[in-house]
Amino acid sequence: MCVQLRPSNMGKVVAVCGMPGSGKGEFAAVLELQGVPVLSMGDMVRAEVKRQNLAETPGIFGEIAAQLRAEHGEDVLAVRLADAVDELLESNPIVLIEGMRGTAERIVFSQRWSEAFASVAVEASPDVRFTRIQNRGRSEDGDRASFEIRDTREIGWGLDQIILEADHHIDNNLDLATFQDNCQTWYVEFSA
Repeated sequence: MCVQLRPSNMGKVVAVCGMPGSGKGEFAAVLELQGVPVLSMGDMVRAEVKRQNLAETPGIFGEIAAQLRAEHGEDVLAVRLADAVDELLESNPIVLIEGMRGTAERIVFSQRWSEAFASVAVEASPDVRFTRIQNRGRSEDGDRASFEIRDTREIGWGLDQIILEADHHIDNNLDLATFQDNCQTWYVEFSA
């Protein structure tokens, strides 16, 4: 794969990672309110499910994500997303990638944007995450067994490793308002 380096006048790219239900979407929402454009890796999988006209069951999104990775490589979503990020960097100082899930994706992003790339891990306990997942009502969410299968699958992609090695960590075993305040504080410091 040819590595494309970014021009020196371009902005920063941030990828947020975290286990399912940790608060990646809430983190993205805080940055979006600051005018940061957000590209979601999960939305790419949801679009593929829709394109294939599949029923939106709790397991289908993981199956399609795994199928895409098996057919096109572990970095398929990152490679597909990178050009869209570059387009946004032409007119934005920061672009957020929501939902980085594996080491192969992090490698693509690190190589593409070098020192202009940073990762943020949002962390929450399994019980907190499961409660949130039950309350949000997405079609890909299911019962506790589905939750644990999803965790195991995403750990298999290296999610636990990229969380551990993230450049920044934000605790989300908190109430929503405190978490949003912490995300805002992080953004102000990062964008300074």
